[in-house]
Parts: sequence; structure tokens; C-alpha cells
Amino acid sequence: MAGRRRRFTEGETSRAAARSAALADLLHSECGHLLELYRKKESLGTDLVLSDLLLVSVPPASSQLEVRDQLWRIHSALGQCRCLLERAIAREEQAFGVTAVLKADYQKQRKAVKDRLALLLASTRELLQAFSGTAGLTTTTNCQEPDGSTVLFEVKMWIYRIYRELEYWSLAAITPLQALAGTASVRMSTRSRRNMRR
Repeated sequence: MAGRRRRFTEGETSRAAARSAALADLLHSECGHLLELYRKKESLGTDLVLSDLLLVSVPPASSQLEVRDQLWRIHSALGQCRCLLERAIAREEQAFGVTAVLKADYQKQRKAVKDRLALLLASTRELLQAFSGTAGLTTTTNCQEPDGSTVLFEVKMWIYRIYRELEYWSLAAITPLQALAGTASVRMSTRSRRNMRR
């Protein structure tokens, strides 16, 4: 049945985590390209000074977190990024028009990032289900626009911050996903060696 969850084997978990890590790596690269295109489009320099305050709100990273909690943290952060990205796209098209200002290569790259993010979210959701669902961590989604500002520069900077945030979280996802892929592989190979000794 479509609603029924099944447990992954350790090998399946390892492969799914490796796929998710590869998706996160690709998304990070695509976000970097999107930022570059956006800076060119808006004539923004590479020396922009922005607040270090993150737009996404999740519990801090910790080596004490269980695997499913680390997965939930990443999945939640990426979900909030998707919400912010959708708001940014809508606001940008409202403020600047779809065709007048948006260049085809930028628009194509923005769509590629949005689609890749959707794939990564689906992939991390599958991994969460493999670990018996969610971990009960509470998160808040802050998809607020910049104080209802109509100042175009503030809107541009808000969009830029969202792209940087997505780049940050896609990078942050890579290491725990790679670690999960490796841990599952190690557990599986250890179990295989034990079975061979019997």
C-alpha cells in the first residue's frame, strides 16, 4: 500500500544515504552557480557583508544527536529553505516581472535548484521513514519577507540571503549523510563477517 512504511535493510539505507549525500553535493554546487548568476544579474559585488544570522531555525548541531535526529534537523532545515525559496521566487517575479528582468540562464538555474531541492527533500524523507519516522524535534518556519519592504535593494538582498542560506544548508547536509552511508556500510560488513564465521 502507498501509505505503508517499510524498513530499509542496512545496505538500502547506506545506498539511500549515499544518494542523498550526492544530491546535497550537487545542490550545493548548483546553489553556488545560482548565486553567481544572481550577483551578475543584480550587479552585486562578491564582497557583500551580510548578517551571520540564519533565516532557518533548527536545533544546533551536536555529535550527541542520534542519527534520526540529525536527519530530521537537515530535513527540517531544507524544508524551510524550500519555503523561503518559493517566497523569493514569487516576490522576485512580482517585483521585477517574469520576462523583463530575469535572464533565461538565471531562470533555468533557479528552476534546477528548486527541482534538486525537492529531490533531496524526498530522499531525506525516505531516510527518516527508514529510521521509524520523525524524531519529535520542534522547529519553526520563518518564511517572512523583509518587513513588508518595498525598497527594491532590500528585496534583492533578502533574495540573495535566501540563496546563500540554501547553499549553506546543502553543504551542511553532505557530511551527516556521508557519515550515515559509511556507518550503515560498516555495520553491514561487520554483520556479514560474523555470518561468514558461523
